[in-house]
Amino acid sequence: MNENKVNIQEALNEREGFQVWWRLLRPHTLTAAFVPVFVGTMYALVVNDVFHTGLFLAMLFASLLIQAATNMFNEYYDYVRGLDHEGSVGIGGTIVRDGIAPKTVLRLGFGFFAIAILLGLYISMTTSWWIAFIGLISMIIGYLYTGGPLPIAYTPFGELFSGLLMGTVIIGISYFIQTMTITKEVIFISIPIAIFIGAILLSNNIRDLDNDKESGRKTIAILLGKENAIKFLQLLFIVAYLLTIFFIGFGMLPLLAIISFLSIKKAIEVIQGFHKGQTPIEMMAPMAATGKTNTIYGLLLGLSLLITSFI
Repeated sequence: MNENKVNIQEALNEREGFQVWWRLLRPHTLTAAFVPVFVGTMYALVVNDVFHTGLFLAMLFASLLIQAATNMFNEYYDYVRGLDHEGSVGIGGTIVRDGIAPKTVLRLGFGFFAIAILLGLYISMTTSWWIAFIGLISMIIGYLYTGGPLPIAYTPFGELFSGLLMGTVIIGISYFIQTMTITKEVIFISIPIAIFIGAILLSNNIRDLDNDKESGRKTIAILLGKENAIKFLQLLFIVAYLLTIFFIGFGMLPLLAIISFLSIKKAIEVIQGFHKGQTPIEMMAPMAATGKTNTIYGLLLGLSLLITSFI
């Protein structure tokens, strides 16, 4: 076995068996699918006093499946293009280190998409067929993120697309299927979540900056350089928290939403970790902490909405 491969597996604590397939899902990214559904649904509950369990669960699982499938397409196409190798960090490693056939990963991704489509049909039949159209567009973009002739992930627009689709669009849909309406307020309160989700990708690109540059990518992190990209990430965090204060002050969010600021400690860890980290492995911790920042912020925001609905 390649010594570099062994070292990477040890550093990342990778194990065989079920964990091979679990890593393929890239579970640290799945909260980016759960949080928007939770927040959008809880906002419908506190503002309109409605909650349809079946629609919530269908939307939740469809979002998780689409996110997981997008991760699989990422794994497959980065391998096909020669970007991933045995020493790559931040990937599932299912193909390059565990020996799973690339076509198996690709077929599994399309299988997840197929299940998500069935769930989308249920949602559309129950609410509006516009959901099917929006969902289809979202799935196409998810595929084109690393698939197609010009992958979105290779451009400076990856953060924008991921934040907009996973944040604003999913929150908007989750709210709409509960209430059959959409408001400017739900769009506004989705912006911090969209920022945090975009920040997850930015953190990933900061960690992979050198390898991505060699592969010809033109991400924001590459265009700005590491130090400026970290400053930009810090600015995104600040804007997200300032917007939250603004929305609370203008009554779009309940006062209890201030508990979401408990996530600031994790955001600080992100910035400090990236300043200290010099290698991709050293920057794994702050990258993971970015996802945790979104998770803590989103869960606490959703919880504040849930509690407020009972007051």
